[in-house]
Amino acid sequence: MHYVLAPRTLFFSHYFYTGLRIATGVVGLTGLTYHFADLPTAMAVAIGALCTSLMDLPSPLRHKFNEMLAGVLTCSLVALLVGLCSPVQWLLRTVIVLVSFLASMMTVYGRKAMPLQFVALFVMMLSSGAAATPLQALRHGALFFAGGAGYMTYAMAVVWLLRRRLKQQVLAEALYELASYTCIKAGCYDMANFLPAQMEKLVRQQSALAVRQQASRDLVLRGKPKADEAVLVQVHYAMFDLYELVLSTHTDYALLRQHFAGGPVLPLLGDLIGKAARDIESVAYAMTRNRPSHPVIDYRDELRALDAALRALPPADSEDANARAVLRATFNKIRDMIAMIARLHGASAAPRGTLPMAAGADLTPFLTQQRYSIGILLSHLRWTSPTFRFALRVAMAISVGLLSAGWLPYKSHGYWTALTIAVILKPNFSMTRQRRTDRLVGTLIGCILTAAILYVVHAPAVLIGFLFVATAAGPTFLSIKYRYTAIAASMQSLLLIGLTMPHGGGAIEERLLDTVLGTLIATFFSYVLPSWEYQNLPCLVDAVASANRKYVDAAADLLLGRAIDDFHYRINRKRFMDSLGNLSAALGRMLDEPAAQQRAPAELNRFTVQNYLLMAHMAALRLLLLRYPENMPRAEVEAALADAFAKVRSNLGTAPAQDTVPDDGRTVRIAAWRGWAPLQRRLHLLQQDAAQLALSGAAIDSALGRDVHRPASKTAST
Repeated sequence: MHYVLAPRTLFFSHYFYTGLRIATGVVGLTGLTYHFADLPTAMAVAIGALCTSLMDLPSPLRHKFNEMLAGVLTCSLVALLVGLCSPVQWLLRTVIVLVSFLASMMTVYGRKAMPLQFVALFVMMLSSGAAATPLQALRHGALFFAGGAGYMTYAMAVVWLLRRRLKQQVLAEALYELASYTCIKAGCYDMANFLPAQMEKLVRQQSALAVRQQASRDLVLRGKPKADEAVLVQVHYAMFDLYELVLSTHTDYALLRQHFAGGPVLPLLGDLIGKAARDIESVAYAMTRNRPSHPVIDYRDELRALDAALRALPPADSEDANARAVLRATFNKIRDMIAMIARLHGASAAPRGTLPMAAGADLTPFLTQQRYSIGILLSHLRWTSPTFRFALRVAMAISVGLLSAGWLPYKSHGYWTALTIAVILKPNFSMTRQRRTDRLVGTLIGCILTAAILYVVHAPAVLIGFLFVATAAGPTFLSIKYRYTAIAASMQSLLLIGLTMPHGGGAIEERLLDTVLGTLIATFFSYVLPSWEYQNLPCLVDAVASANRKYVDAAADLLLGRAIDDFHYRINRKRFMDSLGNLSAALGRMLDEPAAQQRAPAELNRFTVQNYLLMAHMAALRLLLLRYPENMPRAEVEAALADAFAKVRSNLGTAPAQDTVPDDGRTVRIAAWRGWAPLQRRLHLLQQDAAQLALSGAAIDSALGRDVHRPASKTAST
């Protein structure tokens, strides 16, 4: 369950703060306007404020200003244009098609442009409801702009005042995701969990974690931190160090299960990592409450029990020796992870002023950049572009929705049908399918709840209170549980009708019928000019392959001492994680599409898991060398690493290279170094998984019908 869905954590999250901020701004601005003007004026201002509030998302201040200003200007222009064209039906329909198409083309700029697309469509629908004279259109556009600009000013002021609080909450969300990731790791030691399925869950969670970590980077590391933000930077860096350690705890789970099933060892390992997940969660919870965190979880009983269980194991034969070594290495890493969590607690309570990064370090490559070039949009004005086809699909569906609303046996509000289409119809089939269900169920529940409220409550002040709650709930759950947002949106609309038209009977039934009609139209058009996920898979697989090669090269440079610091390693690891997350997300969306449109799901699952394992091995190698610095035979270690990396790059690594170092005393030095055996085991696993990655890459090429002119045992991925 997402942490926001628990009441204990909901009220400290940035989702709740955003919902509360939006409700206060929209309802407060509406009430203020109504105090000085009439109801129609207040409603026009309210629409401007409401539309602008949909752009009020957690972002760096400069990005937020740009996004909200774009929303105010674009939507004011749309409101004015549609209002001026409303008296001429053929012109109005032409503008509706054009605006629908252009607004949907804006999704080419990525996830941040999705709210702007919806807001533009929302404004267009509301403004097309009734014919207006040019003077009325100008007045409505001016009031809309005033409402939008007023809300933007209010929101920017509040976010500026609470900017440290927002950074805390976004950083805490990344910690919550890290806790969930660690909890899934604990499940790998549970024999009741099917290991391949558990690994797939781990990869999916790693993708979600990467998104939250990027949001934390964008807020915490952008610009020069203030003195009171030094703690946030410290926690952020400690979080990433802990993440790399948790990542490195990947081991040969199948070997451990084979040799220690039924005994106390595996449950104790799972319990320890499960406790670590709850410990990380306690840091996140303390941060959302603006408090330093302190260790509250005691690991001593499990550590003593596991240590005793290890000593009680019978003498190992040659077959069990490797499993024992893997088990002890895992135990050591878990203890390191517990120590790192203690450091995370300490970072949250550290004194101000100390920043764990080099002065003047250029962090730009780690941060999300805004790029809204007109050339990007123009380059997608082609038939093969998924965005272009989506824009055509939306324009046709909304046009049909507005036309068909006029055929209903009651005075329909066509904008509600079109709004349902805009909510449901998304660039990919998977999201469209989910939104369709949530919209139907949410509207039904919202209508029932509103009917009960309007039947029992008649006092305007109480109804305004319910309206405030609905207005706050909508944005709170928008990206977490859209069904709740659909419930809130239905209640918000119907409560407004109840307040402004107390005798507007039939509104609830009409909204239900309009929603059903919009759902049917959106469902039909989701199959028109489709862009199925499998069509994008070759590009995504190639992107992972390219990022993989660069990450391996960066890791080799770092481990072999050819890099001055770990900057290039970290940036290439980030890019590798991002590309792997994109592929994993596309795979998840494809599995929601019709079976006839799915390609190579098993091979892609295997490919993503093997890439994840490669990243885990690299992290483990790095920490292994840091763990055993004493008596390290540098020349022999570098020779073993170079040999392994060469084999990984050429996809020939199926077994570790044998030690061929002449016995001139160096063999003695190797034997004296405690890290040699763990290094050999890790390099063996690395080469095994690289070979498996080669096979899975070749299987994907075969399943997708790609002729890449390479042997079946090779892939570009490594």
